[in-house]
Amino acid sequence: MARITAGIATSHVPAIGAAFDQGRDQDEYWAPVFAGYDWVKEFQRREDPDVVILCYNDHASAMMLDVVPTFALGMAEEFDVADEGWGRRPVPQVIGDPVLAAHLAEQLVIDEFDLTLMNALEVDHGCTVPLSLMFGRREEWPVRVIPLAVNVTQFPTPSGERCWRLGEAIRDAVESYPAGLNVQIWGTGGMSHQLQGERAGLINPEFDNAFLDKLSDRADELRKITRLDYLREAGTEGIELIMWLIMRGALGDKVEELHRFYHVPASNTAVGHIVLRPQG
Repeated sequence: MARITAGIATSHVPAIGAAFDQGRDQDEYWAPVFAGYDWVKEFQRREDPDVVILCYNDHASAMMLDVVPTFALGMAEEFDVADEGWGRRPVPQVIGDPVLAAHLAEQLVIDEFDLTLMNALEVDHGCTVPLSLMFGRREEWPVRVIPLAVNVTQFPTPSGERCWRLGEAIRDAVESYPAGLNVQIWGTGGMSHQLQGERAGLINPEFDNAFLDKLSDRADELRKITRLDYLREAGTEGIELIMWLIMRGALGDKVEELHRFYHVPASNTAVGHIVLRPQG
């Protein structure tokens, strides 16, 4: 049967994608950021995953305010890279896995998660920046990707607890799939940042590092963080961290931390990255 063999979380800062695309990854400012992902590139070469379930949020690239699904699952054979206003990123087309996606959709609805099924979807930096960070420059991505878009931009957003339970349901769905696939689940976004208002530029390293500390063995505490807590402690965009809880919930009770990276700042954001292995 299919198995989730690793959970990975990372920020998906658009400026990281721009620096990568423009060949500025060795600039004095950006080199420390990209160095933090050297370990995971080698890890991915060894692991050779078949499919990534990639939790991200759309940034008004494919879903405008007239349609705001709480959870939207990408069902297509491939996903175009969105033009976010400054041109399409020069990265490969994202190839999907519609058969596994259909299985996930059926099982998740049985588990009472009412998903929006996206038979056509353009993916933006929330999806493509993590792929660049994990795999580097490629002619084609070495994995199939099932995008899972989560609403973190318009209230009401899902709670951390709901996201955790979605992760648990994803794990059950994957393990009921008969083909022997090596599946990873990624949570993206964060860490603390705010892009507008009086607190624009806010970064809270204490909150971020406590979040990273608790992901392995005190994750129950993270499930209790409210939307107001994220706003207060991590800024208006810090709520993207609920997508990390989908990843963590899919790994089961016990995990091993394999790698961690934290850097401030990248653009106006704190960058966090962690790799976890489910145990048992």
